[in-house]
Amino acid sequence: MSRQWHTSEAQATRYADGSLPEPDAWSLEKHLESCADCASRVSAAVRGTAAGAVLTDVRAAVLASAVREVPVSRSARLLWAAGPAVRGAWSAALLVVAGAALLLGQFRGAPEARTLLLALAPVVPVAGVALSYGPHADPLHELAASTPGGGLRLALTRTAAVLAVSLPVLTLTGLLLPASGAPAAAAWLLPGLALTLATLALAPLTGFRTASALTAGGWLCAVLAPSPQEVGARLARCLDGAPAQSAWAAAVALSALLLAARRTAYDHTD
Repeated sequence: MSRQWHTSEAQATRYADGSLPEPDAWSLEKHLESCADCASRVSAAVRGTAAGAVLTDVRAAVLASAVREVPVSRSARLLWAAGPAVRGAWSAALLVVAGAALLLGQFRGAPEARTLLLALAPVVPVAGVALSYGPHADPLHELAASTPGGGLRLALTRTAAVLAVSLPVLTLTGLLLPASGAPAAAAWLLPGLALTLATLALAPLTGFRTASALTAGGWLCAVLAPSPQEVGARLARCLDGAPAQSAWAAAVALSALLLAARRTAYDHTD
């Protein structure tokens, strides 16, 4: 039937009581998708049947239930979204790294404690990002990722939670350790941010865990291999001075641009 026709009262009544032939009922249902007037006419006919009273009761019960629901605040939604980022193995690893550095520096007086902390600090938030997003971190990941708040928005929320915890903890730990010629305690912040954003940018191509292995592994190889004895000198070249920090700032900006360009790819990222 054409969309130009409209149902009659008699046809609406027959549809409501179930006596309208099945092909005509299908045609009418298709027409109702685009015709508000006919939809209202059929709805009124259905309410006049025995089933109408039941449907009215069900509708009233659903509306009453919705009114009784306690509204969820923005803060509560944010805490739920960030939850997987600050619990589990990553939080324990963060505390182990910070605690081990403090023990090494304070109780044994090891001058290389800050150097070791600065070598490991940039990969700690990378590990947190890898462990906080995907089916392995959230049983409801597929459902959450398909919502308007999922995808890149959810990944950034959990990344922000990881950074909000790791940056102050690791930087404060570095300040408590003897300098002994090592770079400043905050010198790792731009490299850590750059590696984290690079991980996010790579994730749609490789998955979060593979991306984190590439970025964190690349950093560790650069500062620890091939000779662990020269870690201090390599860290100084990577972290000390305006040229090194400017290069890391450029890497942060580039990674952010790549992330923005590929934001829609997060709809299918694990």
